[in-house]
Amino acid sequence: MDPAERRYLEEEDTPFMKTVKGATTGFVVGTIWGTAVASWQDVPRVERNVALPGLLRTLRMMGNYGMTFAALGGVYIGVEQLVQHYRMKRDFVNGAIGGFVAGATILGYKGRSINTAIKAGSALAFTSSVIDIGGQTTRIDNGKEYYPYTTQKRPSVE
Repeated sequence: MDPAERRYLEEEDTPFMKTVKGATTGFVVGTIWGTAVASWQDVPRVERNVALPGLLRTLRMMGNYGMTFAALGGVYIGVEQLVQHYRMKRDFVNGAIGGFVAGATILGYKGRSINTAIKAGSALAFTSSVIDIGGQTTRIDNGKEYYPYTTQKRPSVE
């Protein structure tokens, strides 16, 4: 089956649910990434009146990365769904617009620069377009159907 046709066979979720799923997935991935980044950096020295400074710093970094990735995922999917609804088309342009808006707003805000916003938006728009045009997907159609149970009877044990 053609990858373009496969996209139309996705579960029929509402645009709101897709946005929530994108934000949730972004939060989980961002939290994991924040944990990795916190472990790569030096642990701060113990200060007075601060209990467990390394743990607090790690939790703060996890939260920052988690919220950033959640915002990116939510804005990207939300804008993509909104553009798809108004254009009445499902193509790479929707993802490119969503990627640009997500990169420009979220990463531009964090960078506090118009130049950073344009670069981040362009990078995410380009990446989204390449993935959509290339037909990249995590679903592979090998002709087999997988069930949570078996359809064959077990041989009787004597």
